[in-house]
Amino acid sequence: MPPSITQNELQQQLVRELVVESTEYLDQFDQDLLAIENRSNDEETLHRIFRAIHTIKGSSGCLGLRELERMAHAGENLLSWHRDRAMTPGAETVRALFRFCDALRGLIRQLSSGPEAAQNLQLTTEHQQILADLNSLHHALKQEQLGTFTESAVGSYGLFADDPTPIPTPVVASGTEESIARPAVEAAVASDAAIRVAVSQLDVLMDLVGELVLTRNQILGHTAALHNPGMAKSAQRLNLITSQLQENVMKTRMQAVGHVWNKFPRLVRDLSKELNKPVGLVMEGSDTEIDRTLLEAIKDPLTHIVRNSLDHGIESPERRRAAQKPPRGEIKLRAFHDGGLVVIEVSDDGGGIDRERVLRKAIERGLISPDQANGMPDREVYGLIFAPGFSTADSVTNLSGRGVGMDVVKSNVERIGGAVVVESEPGRSTTVRLKIPLTLAIIPALLILTGGNRYAISQASLVELVRINEEKAASAIEHIRGCPLYRLRGQLLPLLYLREQLGLAPDASGAALLLLVLEAEGRQFGLIVDDILDTEEIVVKPLGQELKSLSVYAGATILGDGRVALILDALGMARRAGLLEDSRKKRAAEDSFAAVADTEVLLVHIGANRQVAVHLDSVARLEEIALDRIEWSGNSEVVQYRDAILPLITVGSVLGVPPAGDARESGKLSVVVYSHEGAQYGLVVDRIVDIVRCAAAINPCANRPGILGTAVVAKRVTDFLDIPALVSVSGVVSYKSNSWGLF
Repeated sequence: MPPSITQNELQQQLVRELVVESTEYLDQFDQDLLAIENRSNDEETLHRIFRAIHTIKGSSGCLGLRELERMAHAGENLLSWHRDRAMTPGAETVRALFRFCDALRGLIRQLSSGPEAAQNLQLTTEHQQILADLNSLHHALKQEQLGTFTESAVGSYGLFADDPTPIPTPVVASGTEESIARPAVEAAVASDAAIRVAVSQLDVLMDLVGELVLTRNQILGHTAALHNPGMAKSAQRLNLITSQLQENVMKTRMQAVGHVWNKFPRLVRDLSKELNKPVGLVMEGSDTEIDRTLLEAIKDPLTHIVRNSLDHGIESPERRRAAQKPPRGEIKLRAFHDGGLVVIEVSDDGGGIDRERVLRKAIERGLISPDQANGMPDREVYGLIFAPGFSTADSVTNLSGRGVGMDVVKSNVERIGGAVVVESEPGRSTTVRLKIPLTLAIIPALLILTGGNRYAISQASLVELVRINEEKAASAIEHIRGCPLYRLRGQLLPLLYLREQLGLAPDASGAALLLLVLEAEGRQFGLIVDDILDTEEIVVKPLGQELKSLSVYAGATILGDGRVALILDALGMARRAGLLEDSRKKRAAEDSFAAVADTEVLLVHIGANRQVAVHLDSVARLEEIALDRIEWSGNSEVVQYRDAILPLITVGSVLGVPPAGDARESGKLSVVVYSHEGAQYGLVVDRIVDIVRCAAAINPCANRPGILGTAVVAKRVTDFLDIPALVSVSGVVSYKSNSWGLF
């Protein structure tokens, strides 16, 4: 038999249920009242908001919460007057009802503060004023219609503010039989379809499933070593059931982002009136689901972003008209799944972020130097708005100007393993994009080995895996100004050595390099590890106090053999290495590629008289190939070269340089053999000139695919080839001698 509970415990349980139900009613009340204000409602909307307040009043009366009942009763009177006459509330009534809703919500919030809250619930002076305003408005409306409606027609709701009659606790709702029956049926259907479960109970259930997943992993590991078919079959069955149980328990913790978004229409409505900016709100993907814990964590960040969009993003109607925009602005909330993450975007069609203004403020505050500001990419400029205390506002208001808000957004989102990215188009729009994991409890991870120990890293941070074979390992990594770099498909990739991050001795084996391409805060970097083991779903366990200060780790997990593996934090490692502060290392590397002081280069000619250069480090061999050796594969010319297939790329053709007559009259082609990541390419040029030592600085080229930049070499203007980009633009297929390559 269930244990008996005291009267006090029963009262507290009923109060908790009242808080939950009333909060849901008031959330819907806000939305319905907005619909009424925008004249997009129907008669049922008015009935629904009346029933919500009537239910709150009745429930609070039954529990002896007289002050809450008194407040709800005043709002019910005003709504009843309009409902009985099928009249849409006017602007003044809507404003009064919004204030009433906020007051009611505040009182209900007080009830959740502790077991003694119900006895200590009191109406403040502000509450008394709201009560007086509601009763005065109701009385004025009644007086206005007194000649048309009789008191009996209005009903016995206690319409007058000075009505001395005690408020009865109604058993059923007033109104027609139809209006009573409909909510009763709706409530019955809802109660049959769902039940309320405490979040703490779901957390316990989730912890137990996590332990089951760990045990499942251990059983699978032991079973593989036993070579017992019967045991293997049972283990696979256990694996299937555990996976299904895990998936369904995870679903119980998932909530649609609409639960957080529901308050934003009211927020936008109130702020747009306060700022005198007409603004509409569009919401897409509100049914996108995410773990409830994470949903709570992003509630405040999203509120800050929406407020900023209204205050800083959307211009005044006058400025919008001057910019040939519609006077009414728009804020769009959009949510969708992308690669195991939930992406939430808040965008506005306002004036965008003033890049120069942000840089000027950042320099004034000492966040960056004037030299750093020169040439800083837009993404980094916009990232400055997340610095603590940073604000571009000229004055402090009750909405903004103190420099708090956006730094809270970033810290809260990153605390749950997410990232924030800002994009802006000056004069047109700004988008703040939040990327957050679906859950923090059980995640898919990649298991790796370094220094004899196993580590896990979330697959949400993983972009791709790259293997650099032994022959190229020594030359593939370039060190520029102390920063190791790898050129991946023409892009500079800063590198970190996991051994170095963990304080271990470097690997001197000379074996192939295994590179994890990771992404943190929208930037990619490479992590070099000793070995890659497998993928596995892991249960995230928090670190102890002794390890929480180590930014390299995000948590720990127990593997199938019972041993503990630490979970690596991609964002923490990137920050610790200084890769995300302002990308100084990456920009320094790019500058170094632009300065080829004391570097040997190969000079060649293409077209009639155009000189181009190739870094000699990139050249494997120089060849002359007879035309009769050329064959075709697909749409590309190829030759058989050293027991392999060598694709040919005509450099002048790719760069759009007209050929100098018939370059093939001699019957031979001048070819520069370029080797990269186990693949070789033949660069066909018109003439090989010389190898020279170059000390000139390259002027970088931003929008010329295949060209790094231009410099004066051997007294001639010379373009420096970006060969990985040239290969990419050409579209030729590589034929790698080692089949592992990229995977």
